[in-house]
Amino acid sequence: MIPYFLVHLPGHTAFLNIFRYITFRAGGAIMTALLIAFFIGPATIDWLRVRQGKGQPIRTDGPQRHVIEKQGTPTMGGLLILISAAVATLLWADLTDPYVWVVLFVTSSFGLLGFADDYLKVVKRSPEGVRGKMKLLVQFAVALLACYVVMKLEDRTLAGAVAVPFLKAALVHLSWFFLVFGALVIVGASNAVNLTDGLDGLAIVPVMIAAMAFGLIAYLVGNVKFADYLQLHYVAGTGELTVFLAALLGAGLGFLWYNAPPAMVFMGDTGSLALGGALGSVAVATKHEIVLAIVGGLFVIEAVSVIVQVASFKLTGKRVFRMAPIHHHFEQLGWREPTIVIRFWIISVVLALIGLSTLKLR
Repeated sequence: MIPYFLVHLPGHTAFLNIFRYITFRAGGAIMTALLIAFFIGPATIDWLRVRQGKGQPIRTDGPQRHVIEKQGTPTMGGLLILISAAVATLLWADLTDPYVWVVLFVTSSFGLLGFADDYLKVVKRSPEGVRGKMKLLVQFAVALLACYVVMKLEDRTLAGAVAVPFLKAALVHLSWFFLVFGALVIVGASNAVNLTDGLDGLAIVPVMIAAMAFGLIAYLVGNVKFADYLQLHYVAGTGELTVFLAALLGAGLGFLWYNAPPAMVFMGDTGSLALGGALGSVAVATKHEIVLAIVGGLFVIEAVSVIVQVASFKLTGKRVFRMAPIHHHFEQLGWREPTIVIRFWIISVVLALIGLSTLKLR
């Protein structure tokens, strides 16, 4: 919004053309989101603490120390991330770009769904929150609509196709089945981040790492010269998603200030579902759905650990891990929380670098 008004001012100076550059506006989005998070953080946390009373319900079947150490900590801190990122995006992004609105639609819709789930659990003291089937139904409805719009926005050669990393021009054309595939990517990413959010700072940093990686991918894919040089599939308009991801990074940094151990607030489903949905929708828009599984490999590991645990117990009556998701397994082995969190951050960085290597290794 800011760039539009400044570069269209009558008699504007050449200096204002700097607002046309995505890189400059991405920097502005980071700082804006960070400052907003710092500014509204204390008041938001105080408001959540007053409204929630006992705070987020702690799993009684989880590590017992959580019941003592984390009891009373407010949740729904995802509001802090979403408000900061949304305002920064609306201020710095080109709002005539439809991809920006698609990603904001998915992010806000999943955020509202997560808010409803947190509200029922915390304020209404409902142990189940939004029913699992209803949650998945809403997620798939939003994701399918987003994928449909993306298909309509894409060039004919790309619509309904999936790009294969490490191969120059390989496209797997799925036609209308792409709607299902894209929806699975978005919903899967959303729930994978949700499963990862179990320790202070564990989810938000890998999300920021993935946002940085996909910020670069979006910038390159949306630039015809860079895309041609790197032999990527050019998707016109996706470069503007760099501004959104930068805003997400700034908001995440601001949230981490309050979520660092010992956490003053948890992001809750309000944040985790929205952040995962944001990453998934960006991956679909930039034709890098498979790369998301590499860059966000930590989220995949967490989700797979739950699937394996449940499947093993139902089929054999035995558990593969001491507790799932897998970060709780390491807690049960005696690892301290900061050790788990920092080592998982390191894994996220390594996976992000591997994912980015697909841009050149073709």
